[in-house]
Amino acid sequence: MTENSAKSSPSVSSVFDLAALAGTFPESADTMLLDMRLTDETAASARLFRIYKPVPAHYHQTCDEYLQVLSGRARFLVEGRGPVELGPGQLLFFRRNVVHGIPEVLEGPLVVFAVDTPRRHPADVTFVDPQDGTAATFIRTIPY
Repeated sequence: MTENSAKSSPSVSSVFDLAALAGTFPESADTMLLDMRLTDETAASARLFRIYKPVPAHYHQTCDEYLQVLSGRARFLVEGRGPVELGPGQLLFFRRNVVHGIPEVLEGPLVVFAVDTPRRHPADVTFVDPQDGTAATFIRTIPY
């Protein structure tokens, strides 16, 4: 669980103002992404994250991922298809172990709402080229 376990694990329901939360991300980060864990249940985690730098090809071993762009535009790569440009309102889905990345942020701030099924542990990231990064350089969770 995260530092926000009381907030992040609603027993029955919660309402989140995604636009307001997106506005609270800092202007810069020392990692590729910063995320806020809105829910953090075993079956699924719901997260809001901002991408600060291009994200090299990587995959997650434990979860499928649904990514909906809330603001900004970027070029996304997903194994088995060519690059796709996504912007606000567009949803991208891929299964666990599928290589993906964000080689180019076209317009910022790039903020994405994500649902991981089952829950994605913050350390669950494997870069295709290990020199591209580690879990520590990939993402840091911040409170909301």
